[in-house]
Amino acid sequence: MGGFLDKPKTEKSQECNEGNGLKYGVVSMQGWRVEMEDSHSAVIGLPGDFKDWSFFAVFDGHCGSTVSTHCADNLLPTIIDTDDFKKISAKSADSDEGNNEIESIIRRAIHAGFLKLDETMRQMPCVANGEDKSGSTAVSALISPTHFYIANCGDSRAVLCRNGLAAVCTMDHKPTVAAEKKRIQDAGGSVMIHRVNGSLAVSRALGDFEYKSVEGRGPTEQLVSPAPEIYVETRKPEEDQFLVLACDGIWDVMTNDDLCQFIRHQLTITDDLTKVCSAVVDHCLFKGSRDNMSIVLITFPAAPKPVPEDMEREKKFEEHIEKRTIEILNDDPHAEASRILQILNDEDIPDQPQLSVLGSKRTFIESVIASKNESSDKE
Repeated sequence: MGGFLDKPKTEKSQECNEGNGLKYGVVSMQGWRVEMEDSHSAVIGLPGDFKDWSFFAVFDGHCGSTVSTHCADNLLPTIIDTDDFKKISAKSADSDEGNNEIESIIRRAIHAGFLKLDETMRQMPCVANGEDKSGSTAVSALISPTHFYIANCGDSRAVLCRNGLAAVCTMDHKPTVAAEKKRIQDAGGSVMIHRVNGSLAVSRALGDFEYKSVEGRGPTEQLVSPAPEIYVETRKPEEDQFLVLACDGIWDVMTNDDLCQFIRHQLTITDDLTKVCSAVVDHCLFKGSRDNMSIVLITFPAAPKPVPEDMEREKKFEEHIEKRTIEILNDDPHAEASRILQILNDEDIPDQPQLSVLGSKRTFIESVIASKNESSDKE
């Protein structure tokens, strides 16, 4: 949904932090879309005695950013405020006793939190009067010292990389999925051109209340459901490398395995997670993603570490790119990064590292252009 710009907005918002034995980086880019509709949450240390727990989420808005922004601010507090979540303590949740029961309680808390947040947003004045028709997908991860509680509603996606492989992956909620299509049709709707009533590309989302008004049916029986699919996974500290949460602007052009391998390589050349996320976003833009892009990368102690040999090869790769960029600018002082990437993409780059991709160097090329322009201004 939404229109496109004549050229992409490539400025990035980013943040990073660490704690509770993990590190995270976040990068978002508006890209080709007329409006930036993504939002995210990143919280290390939950209230009360859940200081060892963390929460991350990505919200991919459509038809506006009202719902995605509200979700980013309120999903976690809403889950914590549920009756089920109030029943547990961090100590009991992290113990081996009654593990199945605790998992069930947390599942119910997350499910109830999604539905409660959705119903609360329905009452917001701009929504209730029909002025705002926005909606948002949501993918979140509640991380305790012992478990991952991953929830997905829509077509954003979470992937856990374990021992170098995409070990746990959420499934996208599309109208063409058999169970989703049946619910839509049972509610009196249809699936046309892979969309709900020929319009909405996802079958589960928060907001989108014009698809949630079928009388006599509960919130999870509507054309569009706010119910998350919840995955519970025991943590394996020796094997868990990183967890990725990202909107479909990333997944439209990269598979789960592709992204895991790309990130694993990036982690061997830098420990700056915002640089890794930025490289992902640049690469996806180069591969043709036309959507907003947001990615949250959470790394754990078993994640790959920088390797001096890989760092040296990458340095030589960038030195070649810098040299060629300056040569191109000398011929065409107004050449932009996208044009330089096109030129370099048609060339054979000597000794290019096998797992390094040119598209991920857009930010580096932009820095070379800025430095060149600055030098020219001083002359």
